[in-house]
Amino acid sequence: MSTRHTTPVDLADPSLYSRGIPQAVFEEVRAVPGLSWNPIAGDVAGGFWAVSRHRDVVEVSRDTTTYSSEVGHIQLYDIDADALDARASMIDMDPPMHTRLRRIVSSAFTPRHVQGYRPAIEQRVNRALDNIVREGGGDWVKLVAAPIPIGVICDMMGVPETDHDYMIELSDHLVAGTSSEPLDPGAYGNTTALRLLPFNSPAAHGINEYAKSLNATKRANPADDLMSKLVRAEIDGETLTDAELANFFRLMIFAGNETTRSAMSHLALQLVEFASEFDRVRQDSNLLDSATEEVIRYSSPILYFRRTATCDVELAGTQVLKGEKLVMWYCAADFDETVFDDPQRFDVARPTPPPNVAFGGGGAHFCLGASLARLEISILIEEILRRRIQLDIIGEPTFVDSNFVNGIEHLHVAVK
Repeated sequence: MSTRHTTPVDLADPSLYSRGIPQAVFEEVRAVPGLSWNPIAGDVAGGFWAVSRHRDVVEVSRDTTTYSSEVGHIQLYDIDADALDARASMIDMDPPMHTRLRRIVSSAFTPRHVQGYRPAIEQRVNRALDNIVREGGGDWVKLVAAPIPIGVICDMMGVPETDHDYMIELSDHLVAGTSSEPLDPGAYGNTTALRLLPFNSPAAHGINEYAKSLNATKRANPADDLMSKLVRAEIDGETLTDAELANFFRLMIFAGNETTRSAMSHLALQLVEFASEFDRVRQDSNLLDSATEEVIRYSSPILYFRRTATCDVELAGTQVLKGEKLVMWYCAADFDETVFDDPQRFDVARPTPPPNVAFGGGGAHFCLGASLARLEISILIEEILRRRIQLDIIGEPTFVDSNFVNGIEHLHVAVK
Protein backbone atom coordinates (compact mmCIF):
# COMPACT_ATOMS: atom_id res chain seq x y z
CA MET A 1 0.00 0.00 0.00
CA SER A 2 1.30 3.49 -0.88
CA THR A 3 2.13 5.95 1.87
CA ARG A 4 -0.38 8.77 2.25
CA HIS A 5 1.51 12.06 2.20
CA THR A 6 -0.23 15.15 3.56
CA THR A 7 0.06 18.63 2.11
CA PRO A 8 2.30 20.97 4.16
CA VAL A 9 -0.54 23.51 4.49
CA ASP A 10 -4.25 23.67 3.68
CA LEU A 11 -4.32 24.43 -0.06
CA ALA A 12 -8.00 25.35 0.23
CA ASP A 13 -7.29 28.36 2.47
CA PRO A 14 -7.95 31.54 0.41
CA SER A 15 -5.40 33.50 2.45
CA LEU A 16 -2.66 31.28 1.02
CA TYR A 17 -3.13 33.11 -2.29
CA SER A 18 -3.21 36.64 -0.90
CA ARG A 19 0.09 37.41 -2.66
CA GLY A 20 -0.39 35.25 -5.73
CA ILE A 21 0.67 31.66 -6.32
CA PRO A 22 2.50 30.20 -3.27
CA GLN A 23 5.32 28.77 -5.34
CA ALA A 24 7.36 27.32 -2.47
CA VAL A 25 4.36 25.39 -1.16
CA PHE A 26 3.54 23.84 -4.52
CA GLU A 27 7.19 23.02 -5.14
CA GLU A 28 7.12 21.01 -1.93
CA VAL A 29 3.87 19.28 -2.97
CA ARG A 30 5.28 18.35 -6.39
CA ALA A 31 8.40 16.87 -4.77
CA VAL A 32 6.42 14.25 -2.83
CA PRO A 33 6.13 10.84 -4.54
CA GLY A 34 2.57 10.26 -5.69
CA LEU A 35 -0.31 12.50 -4.68
CA SER A 36 -0.63 14.46 -1.44
CA TRP A 37 -3.77 14.38 0.69
CA ASN A 38 -5.24 17.70 1.84
CA PRO A 39 -7.51 17.07 4.85
CA ILE A 40 -10.53 19.32 5.42
CA ALA A 41 -12.47 19.10 8.67
CA GLY A 42 -16.18 18.47 8.11
CA ASP A 43 -15.73 17.60 4.44
CA VAL A 44 -17.82 14.64 3.25
CA ALA A 45 -14.78 12.93 1.75
CA GLY A 46 -12.48 14.17 4.51
CA GLY A 47 -10.46 16.26 2.06
CA PHE A 48 -8.99 15.90 -1.43
CA TRP A 49 -6.01 14.62 -3.37
CA ALA A 50 -3.76 17.41 -4.64
CA VAL A 51 -2.84 16.79 -8.28
CA SER A 52 0.10 19.11 -8.83
CA ARG A 53 2.31 17.64 -11.57
CA HIS A 54 1.81 18.41 -15.24
CA ARG A 55 1.48 14.81 -16.46
CA ASP A 56 -1.05 13.95 -13.75
CA VAL A 57 -3.19 17.01 -14.49
CA VAL A 58 -3.22 16.03 -18.17
CA GLU A 59 -4.18 12.44 -17.33
CA VAL A 60 -7.08 13.48 -15.11
CA SER A 61 -8.24 16.14 -17.58
CA ARG A 62 -8.48 13.70 -20.49
CA ASP A 63 -10.28 10.85 -18.71
CA THR A 64 -13.83 12.05 -18.08
CA THR A 65 -15.03 8.52 -17.42
CA THR A 66 -12.79 7.89 -14.40
CA TYR A 67 -12.60 11.51 -13.21
CA SER A 68 -15.99 13.18 -13.32
CA SER A 69 -17.02 16.84 -13.37
CA GLU A 70 -20.65 15.93 -12.90
CA VAL A 71 -20.33 13.76 -9.79
CA GLY A 72 -19.94 16.21 -6.94
CA HIS A 73 -19.14 19.19 -9.27
CA ILE A 74 -15.94 21.10 -10.06
CA GLN A 75 -15.13 23.12 -6.94
CA LEU A 76 -13.58 22.11 -3.63
CA TYR A 77 -16.56 22.30 -1.35
CA ASP A 78 -19.45 19.86 -1.08
CA ILE A 79 -22.81 20.48 -2.68
CA ASP A 80 -26.10 18.97 -1.56
CA ALA A 81 -27.72 16.61 -4.05
CA ASP A 82 -30.69 18.93 -4.61
CA ALA A 83 -28.36 21.76 -5.55
CA LEU A 84 -26.48 19.97 -8.32
CA ASP A 85 -29.17 20.26 -11.00
CA ALA A 86 -30.06 23.82 -10.02
CA ARG A 87 -26.47 24.99 -10.35
CA ALA A 88 -25.26 22.88 -13.27
CA SER A 89 -23.82 24.51 -16.37
CA MET A 90 -21.88 22.89 -19.21
CA ILE A 91 -18.66 22.95 -17.19
CA ASP A 92 -20.26 20.80 -14.47
CA MET A 93 -21.30 18.05 -16.89
CA ASP A 94 -19.66 14.99 -18.42
CA PRO A 95 -20.05 13.73 -21.97
CA PRO A 96 -22.37 13.12 -23.74
CA MET A 97 -24.49 16.02 -22.42
CA HIS A 98 -21.43 18.26 -22.09
CA THR A 99 -20.54 17.52 -25.71
CA ARG A 100 -24.06 18.34 -26.94
CA LEU A 101 -24.13 21.68 -25.13
CA ARG A 102 -20.59 22.61 -26.14
CA ARG A 103 -21.36 21.88 -29.78
CA ILE A 104 -24.01 24.64 -29.80
CA VAL A 105 -21.45 27.41 -29.33
CA SER A 106 -18.11 25.83 -30.21
CA SER A 107 -18.05 27.18 -33.78
CA ALA A 108 -17.92 30.74 -32.42
CA PHE A 109 -14.66 30.01 -30.57
CA THR A 110 -12.54 28.21 -33.16
CA PRO A 111 -9.11 29.78 -33.81
CA ARG A 112 -10.14 30.74 -37.35
CA HIS A 113 -13.47 32.23 -36.30
CA VAL A 114 -12.10 34.34 -33.45
CA GLN A 115 -9.77 36.10 -35.89
CA GLY A 116 -12.91 37.79 -37.14
CA TYR A 117 -13.13 39.57 -33.79
CA ARG A 118 -9.68 41.12 -34.21
CA PRO A 119 -10.85 44.60 -35.37
CA ALA A 120 -13.30 44.87 -32.45
CA ILE A 121 -10.67 43.70 -29.96
CA GLU A 122 -8.11 46.14 -31.33
CA GLN A 123 -10.65 48.94 -30.95
CA ARG A 124 -11.34 48.02 -27.31
CA VAL A 125 -7.63 47.63 -26.53
CA ASN A 126 -6.76 51.01 -28.01
CA ARG A 127 -9.67 52.69 -26.25
CA ALA A 128 -8.48 51.30 -22.89
CA LEU A 129 -4.86 52.29 -23.52
CA ASP A 130 -5.93 55.77 -24.67
CA ASN A 131 -7.76 56.19 -21.35
CA ILE A 132 -4.88 55.18 -19.10
CA VAL A 133 -2.33 57.17 -21.12
CA ARG A 134 -4.53 60.25 -21.05
CA GLU A 135 -4.91 59.94 -17.28
CA GLY A 136 -1.18 59.37 -16.82
CA GLY A 137 -1.96 56.12 -15.05
CA GLY A 138 -4.54 54.85 -12.61
CA ASP A 139 -5.98 51.49 -11.65
CA TRP A 140 -4.76 49.15 -14.40
CA VAL A 141 -7.47 46.63 -13.59
CA LYS A 142 -10.31 49.13 -13.81
CA LEU A 143 -9.03 50.99 -16.86
CA VAL A 144 -7.47 48.18 -18.94
CA ALA A 145 -7.75 44.60 -17.68
CA ALA A 146 -11.46 44.62 -16.79
CA PRO A 147 -13.15 46.46 -19.69
CA ILE A 148 -11.44 44.67 -22.58
CA PRO A 149 -12.49 41.03 -22.05
CA ILE A 150 -15.93 41.81 -20.63
CA GLY A 151 -16.56 44.10 -23.60
CA VAL A 152 -15.59 41.39 -26.07
CA ILE A 153 -17.65 38.58 -24.51
CA CYS A 154 -20.63 40.87 -23.94
CA ASP A 155 -20.53 41.88 -27.61
CA MET A 156 -20.54 38.20 -28.56
CA MET A 157 -23.43 37.45 -26.20
CA GLY A 158 -25.49 40.45 -27.29
CA VAL A 159 -25.28 42.42 -24.03
CA PRO A 160 -25.72 46.18 -24.58
CA GLU A 161 -22.69 48.39 -23.90
CA THR A 162 -24.61 50.20 -21.15
CA ASP A 163 -24.72 46.97 -19.12
CA HIS A 164 -21.04 46.01 -19.36
CA ASP A 165 -20.07 47.61 -16.04
CA TYR A 166 -22.91 45.71 -14.37
CA MET A 167 -21.53 42.46 -15.79
CA ILE A 168 -18.10 43.32 -14.30
CA GLU A 169 -19.74 43.95 -10.93
CA LEU A 170 -21.65 40.66 -11.03
CA SER A 171 -18.56 38.71 -12.09
CA ASP A 172 -16.54 40.27 -9.24
CA HIS A 173 -19.23 39.39 -6.72
CA LEU A 174 -19.45 35.85 -8.11
CA VAL A 175 -15.73 35.27 -7.44
CA ALA A 176 -16.21 36.71 -3.95
CA GLY A 177 -18.11 33.51 -3.18
CA THR A 178 -14.76 31.67 -3.15
CA SER A 179 -13.29 34.02 -0.55
CA SER A 180 -13.29 33.74 3.22
CA GLU A 181 -15.56 36.78 3.61
CA PRO A 182 -19.32 36.31 4.20
CA LEU A 183 -21.68 37.68 1.53
CA ASP A 184 -25.02 39.44 1.93
CA PRO A 185 -27.48 36.68 0.94
CA GLY A 186 -30.09 39.25 -0.08
CA ALA A 187 -27.88 41.13 -2.56
CA TYR A 188 -29.37 41.67 -6.04
CA GLY A 189 -32.82 40.82 -4.67
CA ASN A 190 -31.84 37.22 -4.03
CA THR A 191 -34.21 35.03 -2.00
CA THR A 192 -32.63 31.67 -2.91
CA ALA A 193 -30.54 29.81 -0.34
CA LEU A 194 -26.88 30.45 -1.17
CA ARG A 195 -26.12 26.73 -1.14
CA LEU A 196 -28.27 26.42 -4.28
CA LEU A 197 -26.35 29.14 -6.14
CA PRO A 198 -23.07 28.79 -8.06
CA PHE A 199 -20.09 29.97 -6.01
CA ASN A 200 -22.55 30.32 -3.10
CA SER A 201 -22.94 33.91 -4.26
CA PRO A 202 -26.08 36.04 -4.61
CA ALA A 203 -24.50 37.47 -7.75
CA ALA A 204 -25.49 34.20 -9.45
CA HIS A 205 -29.10 35.22 -8.84
CA GLY A 206 -28.40 38.65 -10.34
CA ILE A 207 -26.87 37.05 -13.43
CA ASN A 208 -29.78 34.62 -13.75
CA GLU A 209 -32.33 37.43 -13.60
CA TYR A 210 -30.42 39.46 -16.18
CA ALA A 211 -30.17 36.40 -18.43
CA LYS A 212 -33.94 35.84 -18.27
CA SER A 213 -34.58 39.40 -19.37
CA LEU A 214 -31.98 39.19 -22.14
CA ASN A 215 -33.38 35.87 -23.36
CA ALA A 216 -36.88 37.36 -23.63
CA THR A 217 -35.45 40.21 -25.69
CA LYS A 218 -33.61 37.82 -28.01
CA ARG A 219 -36.68 35.67 -28.53
CA ALA A 220 -38.69 38.71 -29.54
CA ASN A 221 -35.91 40.36 -31.55
CA PRO A 222 -33.20 37.86 -32.51
CA ALA A 223 -29.88 39.23 -33.69
CA ASP A 224 -26.51 37.89 -34.82
CA ASP A 225 -25.19 37.00 -31.35
CA LEU A 226 -24.70 33.93 -29.18
CA MET A 227 -27.74 34.43 -26.95
CA SER A 228 -29.99 34.65 -30.00
CA LYS A 229 -28.42 31.40 -31.17
CA LEU A 230 -28.88 29.77 -27.78
CA VAL A 231 -32.58 30.62 -27.42
CA ARG A 232 -33.20 28.98 -30.81
CA ALA A 233 -30.96 25.96 -30.20
CA GLU A 234 -32.45 22.49 -29.78
CA ILE A 235 -31.13 19.35 -28.09
CA ASP A 236 -33.02 16.17 -28.93
CA GLY A 237 -35.80 18.29 -30.41
CA GLU A 238 -36.24 20.53 -27.35
CA THR A 239 -35.13 24.10 -26.79
CA LEU A 240 -33.15 25.03 -23.68
CA THR A 241 -35.11 25.97 -20.57
CA ASP A 242 -34.78 29.40 -18.94
CA ALA A 243 -32.65 27.81 -16.20
CA GLU A 244 -30.35 26.15 -18.75
CA LEU A 245 -30.02 29.41 -20.70
CA ALA A 246 -29.20 31.32 -17.52
CA ASN A 247 -26.53 28.77 -16.57
CA PHE A 248 -25.06 29.01 -20.07
CA PHE A 249 -25.03 32.80 -19.91
CA ARG A 250 -23.37 32.81 -16.47
CA LEU A 251 -20.65 30.47 -17.67
CA MET A 252 -19.94 32.56 -20.77
CA ILE A 253 -19.79 35.82 -18.82
CA PHE A 254 -17.56 34.37 -16.10
CA ALA A 255 -15.25 32.20 -18.19
CA GLY A 256 -15.03 34.68 -21.05
CA ASN A 257 -14.10 37.49 -18.72
CA GLU A 258 -12.39 36.41 -15.53
CA THR A 259 -9.49 34.34 -16.88
CA THR A 260 -8.46 36.87 -19.53
CA ARG A 261 -8.89 39.74 -17.13
CA SER A 262 -6.63 38.06 -14.55
CA ALA A 263 -3.90 37.40 -17.11
CA MET A 264 -4.11 41.01 -18.34
CA SER A 265 -3.83 42.22 -14.75
CA HIS A 266 -0.69 40.18 -14.16
CA LEU A 267 0.68 41.44 -17.48
CA ALA A 268 1.20 44.89 -15.95
CA LEU A 269 3.40 43.40 -13.22
CA GLN A 270 5.30 41.33 -15.77
CA LEU A 271 5.90 44.35 -18.04
CA VAL A 272 7.72 46.04 -15.18
CA GLU A 273 9.51 43.08 -13.61
CA PHE A 274 10.57 41.51 -16.90
CA ALA A 275 11.01 44.61 -19.05
CA SER A 276 14.03 43.19 -20.87
CA GLU A 277 12.01 40.17 -21.98
CA PHE A 278 9.37 42.40 -23.56
CA ASP A 279 12.15 44.39 -25.24
CA ARG A 280 12.99 41.12 -27.01
CA VAL A 281 9.43 40.93 -28.32
CA ARG A 282 9.53 44.54 -29.46
CA GLN A 283 12.68 43.75 -31.44
CA ASP A 284 11.37 40.44 -32.81
CA SER A 285 7.64 40.23 -33.48
CA ASN A 286 7.98 36.49 -34.12
CA LEU A 287 8.17 36.11 -30.34
CA LEU A 288 4.68 37.52 -29.79
CA ASP A 289 2.91 34.15 -29.73
CA SER A 290 5.38 32.52 -27.33
CA ALA A 291 5.34 35.67 -25.17
CA THR A 292 1.56 35.45 -24.96
CA GLU A 293 1.82 31.82 -23.82
CA GLU A 294 4.39 32.79 -21.19
CA VAL A 295 2.14 35.56 -19.84
CA ILE A 296 -0.66 33.01 -19.52
CA ARG A 297 1.55 30.30 -17.96
CA TYR A 298 3.09 32.68 -15.46
CA SER A 299 -0.31 34.11 -14.52
CA SER A 300 -2.20 30.78 -14.33
CA PRO A 301 -5.48 32.68 -13.92
CA ILE A 302 -7.59 29.74 -12.71
CA LEU A 303 -5.89 28.05 -9.78
CA TYR A 304 -7.71 24.72 -9.90
CA PHE A 305 -10.62 22.58 -11.00
CA ARG A 306 -11.84 19.52 -9.17
CA ARG A 307 -12.87 16.07 -10.35
CA THR A 308 -14.38 13.11 -8.47
CA ALA A 309 -13.26 9.51 -8.91
CA THR A 310 -16.05 7.31 -10.28
CA CYS A 311 -14.21 4.10 -9.35
CA ASP A 312 -11.16 2.94 -7.44
CA VAL A 313 -8.11 3.93 -9.48
CA GLU A 314 -4.35 4.36 -9.16
CA LEU A 315 -2.90 7.74 -10.15
CA ALA A 316 0.80 8.59 -9.84
CA GLY A 317 1.29 5.47 -7.76
CA THR A 318 -1.39 6.54 -5.28
CA GLN A 319 -4.56 4.55 -4.64
CA VAL A 320 -7.61 6.78 -5.08
CA LEU A 321 -10.98 5.45 -3.91
CA LYS A 322 -14.33 5.87 -5.61
CA GLY A 323 -15.96 9.12 -4.47
CA GLU A 324 -12.73 10.82 -3.46
CA LYS A 325 -11.97 14.31 -4.76
CA LEU A 326 -9.00 15.15 -6.94
CA VAL A 327 -8.05 18.81 -7.34
CA MET A 328 -5.99 19.71 -10.40
CA TRP A 329 -3.79 22.63 -9.39
CA TYR A 330 -3.03 24.24 -12.76
CA CYS A 331 -0.95 26.88 -11.02
CA ALA A 332 1.36 24.12 -9.75
CA ALA A 333 1.49 22.09 -12.96
CA ASP A 334 2.45 25.21 -14.93
CA PHE A 335 5.68 25.39 -12.89
CA ASP A 336 6.53 21.68 -12.97
CA GLU A 337 10.33 21.43 -13.05
CA THR A 338 10.22 18.18 -14.99
CA VAL A 339 8.36 19.82 -17.86
CA PHE A 340 9.42 23.47 -17.93
CA ASP A 341 13.11 24.35 -17.90
CA ASP A 342 13.77 26.76 -15.01
CA PRO A 343 10.02 27.35 -14.56
CA GLN A 344 10.34 30.37 -12.26
CA ARG A 345 12.11 32.25 -15.06
CA PHE A 346 9.91 34.40 -17.31
CA ASP A 347 11.03 33.58 -20.85
CA VAL A 348 9.21 35.04 -23.87
CA ALA A 349 10.96 32.52 -26.12
CA ARG A 350 9.95 29.48 -24.04
CA PRO A 351 9.18 26.66 -26.49
CA THR A 352 5.75 25.11 -26.86
CA PRO A 353 5.31 22.21 -26.66
CA PRO A 354 5.24 21.48 -23.85
CA PRO A 355 1.97 23.41 -23.48
CA ASN A 356 0.91 25.09 -20.27
CA VAL A 357 -2.31 23.88 -18.65
CA ALA A 358 -3.71 27.27 -17.72
CA PHE A 359 -6.68 26.53 -20.00
CA GLY A 360 -6.90 22.92 -18.85
CA GLY A 361 -4.96 19.79 -19.64
CA GLY A 362 -6.83 18.96 -22.83
CA GLY A 363 -9.75 16.66 -23.42
CA ALA A 364 -13.46 17.42 -23.39
CA HIS A 365 -13.21 20.30 -20.91
CA PHE A 366 -10.35 22.21 -22.54
CA CYS A 367 -11.27 25.89 -22.24
CA LEU A 368 -13.69 26.81 -25.01
CA GLY A 369 -12.47 30.41 -25.10
CA ALA A 370 -8.72 29.70 -25.11
CA SER A 371 -8.19 31.00 -28.67
CA LEU A 372 -10.16 34.15 -27.92
CA ALA A 373 -8.22 34.79 -24.70
CA ARG A 374 -4.91 34.32 -26.49
CA LEU A 375 -5.94 36.75 -29.21
CA GLU A 376 -7.02 39.43 -26.72
CA ILE A 377 -3.83 39.13 -24.66
CA SER A 378 -1.65 39.07 -27.77
CA ILE A 379 -3.24 42.23 -29.17
CA LEU A 380 -2.84 44.01 -25.82
CA ILE A 381 0.89 43.11 -25.65
CA GLU A 382 1.37 44.13 -29.28
CA GLU A 383 -0.26 47.54 -28.81
CA ILE A 384 1.60 48.29 -25.57
CA LEU A 385 4.92 47.55 -27.28
CA ARG A 386 4.00 49.41 -30.46
CA ARG A 387 3.12 52.52 -28.45
CA ARG A 388 6.21 52.05 -26.26
CA ILE A 389 4.07 52.42 -23.16
CA GLN A 390 6.10 52.03 -19.97
CA LEU A 391 4.64 51.53 -16.52
CA ASP A 392 5.64 52.10 -12.92
CA ILE A 393 3.82 50.13 -10.23
CA ILE A 394 2.42 52.38 -7.49
CA GLY A 395 2.12 50.65 -4.15
CA GLU A 396 1.21 46.98 -3.78
CA PRO A 397 -1.35 45.09 -5.86
CA THR A 398 -4.51 43.94 -4.11
CA PHE A 399 -5.11 40.30 -4.95
CA VAL A 400 -8.60 38.81 -5.18
CA ASP A 401 -9.44 36.99 -1.94
CA SER A 402 -9.98 33.57 -3.52
CA ASN A 403 -8.60 30.04 -3.66
CA PHE A 404 -10.02 29.65 -7.18
CA VAL A 405 -8.96 32.68 -9.23
CA ASN A 406 -5.44 34.11 -9.30
CA GLY A 407 -6.87 37.56 -9.86
CA ILE A 408 -5.89 41.11 -8.99
CA GLU A 409 -8.56 43.44 -7.68
CA HIS A 410 -6.58 46.70 -7.84
CA LEU A 411 -3.21 47.57 -9.35
CA HIS A 412 -2.23 51.24 -9.55
CA VAL A 413 0.28 52.26 -12.18
CA ALA A 414 1.87 55.41 -13.56
CA VAL A 415 2.41 55.70 -17.30
CA LYS A 416 5.85 57.03 -18.19
